[in-house]
Amino acid sequence: MSIDLKSYEPGRFYDEMLARPNRARPFVTRLVGHLRKMADEDLEARQAAADLAIKEMGITFTVYSEEEGTIDRNWPFDIIPRVIPASEWTRIEAGLKQRVRALNLFIDDLYHEQKIVADGVFPAEVLSESKNFRPQCVGAKPPLGIWAHICGSDLVRDADGTMYVLEDNLRVPSGVSYMLENRQVTKRVFPELFEDYAPLPVDEYPNQLYDTLAALSPRKTRRPEVVVLTPGIYNSAYFEHAYLAQQMGAELVEGRDLFVDDDDCVYMRTVYGPQRVDVIYRRIDDEFIDPEAFRADSMLGVRGLLRAWRAGNVGLANAPGAGVADDKVVYAFVPDIIRYYLDEEPGIPNVPTWRCMYKKERDYVLAHLEDMVVKPANESGGYGMLMGPTSTKAERETFTR
Repeated sequence: MSIDLKSYEPGRFYDEMLARPNRARPFVTRLVGHLRKMADEDLEARQAAADLAIKEMGITFTVYSEEEGTIDRNWPFDIIPRVIPASEWTRIEAGLKQRVRALNLFIDDLYHEQKIVADGVFPAEVLSESKNFRPQCVGAKPPLGIWAHICGSDLVRDADGTMYVLEDNLRVPSGVSYMLENRQVTKRVFPELFEDYAPLPVDEYPNQLYDTLAALSPRKTRRPEVVVLTPGIYNSAYFEHAYLAQQMGAELVEGRDLFVDDDDCVYMRTVYGPQRVDVIYRRIDDEFIDPEAFRADSMLGVRGLLRAWRAGNVGLANAPGAGVADDKVVYAFVPDIIRYYLDEEPGIPNVPTWRCMYKKERDYVLAHLEDMVVKPANESGGYGMLMGPTSTKAERETFTR
């Protein structure tokens, strides 16, 4: 997959605060005026206060380095807030909702009748080569046909201000905890801004997440037992796993804390004995969630979990197999997917993308490789990419081959 970066040359980025030099955009006039009144020393002091707050609150993420091993780093935070006017956000919100509706219909179709393939809208060869299509999930019927309950779509602006979807994350989307904590830190270092602006609240996210998960419970109890399944403390997003579990009042568990009994029900080991689990918010990739169904060498998952889910005895979010739509090639077809299932035009466009499976598009990519980002179909996290504008001739030759 290739994305044209010609419009992202140095000096041609969209300035979200200034319409032109020294002229603020209308929706940030008060913010810019406030910042102009502040001395550099005051801004530096507030940035230092934010950094200290992040350290005290333990907001970290884990990075892996061959030289230094596993390292916990404090979350980087810029105290200057990013303001999106309500009129624009309304369009973005509608576009994202449209996108996730279509993607869920697409996933459900692929695991059942595959009409979109039969109708020639989505290529059969793309499906057959997908590393994230799970044959073990064919015929499964999650509640309401929803496979991806949480979706993280990355947004990016072009030089003219157009907002694009850069990619969709449906396997194990992460990052929301940092957004929630960012808001809290901003309130601490810039409380006066909340007198001038009334930003849409984000504090209810943990409660809404819990309600979404609880709705998946196969048992209609007053308060279903919801757990967050984490790979453990060495995972890069462990802070988020622990944070969301705490905010929801849910148990944070690892695979060894759960087991599936002979009736295909999931239980949690506790000091009071086994306790039935109704819903699992899993933060582990498909391949590792169940050694019986997927990778036999996995030490992270729960044996028999897929069996319990297919039997309707436990809710899983996101559902196994949802990652089939979390693919760089599928991304290029999302506008067609929206038109096919919803009979609507996409509310948010894709970044201009060329599919190298087609000769005409591949030839264009090869002729403009210096201006492209080239992505492998089934990778995530930035692995295996070519950043054309910063690449060497040798790297481009490798990608050409």
